[in-house]
Amino acid sequence: MPLGTVAPIDRVANLIEPSLTALGYELVRVRFTGGDKAVLQVMAERTDEAQMDVEDCAQISRVLSALLDVEDPIPGAYNLEVSSPGIDRPLVKRRDFERFAGFEAKVELTAARDGQRRFRGELLGVDDDRVRLRLKGAEETVAALPLTDIAEAKLVLTDELIEASLKNSKDMTGAQ
Repeated sequence: MPLGTVAPIDRVANLIEPSLTALGYELVRVRFTGGDKAVLQVMAERTDEAQMDVEDCAQISRVLSALLDVEDPIPGAYNLEVSSPGIDRPLVKRRDFERFAGFEAKVELTAARDGQRRFRGELLGVDDDRVRLRLKGAEETVAALPLTDIAEAKLVLTDELIEASLKNSKDMTGAQ
């Protein structure tokens, strides 16, 4: 890609993020899958960290559909899919790795590190732009994985994560 150009998916993210922010949502991730049935997936969450519901997704979809129709950043036909990150959400931003410290996560690197690309363990936060992960195994070790080397990361669905999600949902419901 020539210097100074922006990848198409980054252009879409830059285009839709201000509208999401104005609506009270934070962009989690944008993905595009081409082919016969192309799909633009927009994953967002509420800035108040309350659970997303169908109406949240519908509201985002209406606003983004209008915006994408006018700006037309992706040539050709595609379906827009709006979703919440869910309980076993992807970890995309530095803040995600800090916010979910204490929970189990899977991390995949872009290239092997000491012969290993996939890691699983307890998130310990971020130090010096490195995600710290307490690995499980015969000998407990802590891996320090550079944020820039992470291809994908997501929380692992555990009883502790479900319990925390239910507690957060009840706290939000009780606060309203």
